[in-house]
Amino acid sequence: MTAAEIIRLILGTLFLLAGLVLFGIEMISVFKQKYVLNRMHGAAIGDTLAISFTLVGLIIFSGISFDSLKLIVIDLFLWVTSPVSSHLVAKLEAYTGKDAKKMVREADLSTIEKELEEESES
Repeated sequence: MTAAEIIRLILGTLFLLAGLVLFGIEMISVFKQKYVLNRMHGAAIGDTLAISFTLVGLIIFSGISFDSLKLIVIDLFLWVTSPVSSHLVAKLEAYTGKDAKKMVREADLSTIEKELEEESES
């Protein structure tokens, strides 16, 4: 083994181990937290950071090849889609969760019509 191969092996192993540790932290966070948004935050961090570390480790192991390009494209796809899906789940929880009624003002049709008339007059 040459020095470059040993460095590549060490770097790839470090990235894979960092990804594995972050996945473990993510799993503990998801099961320990009580509120949905806290759980989701831990899962979202794990999705973006741990998957990226793992894929970077695999890219280092595979070297410069077409497989590395495919792994980079997968990583970019996950970096774009994971935060979007987490945001949508958080928005759904905010609108439909048990605390949603505290955030929403109830009004009947006559109250809304009066408010609209007052706005149009001013």
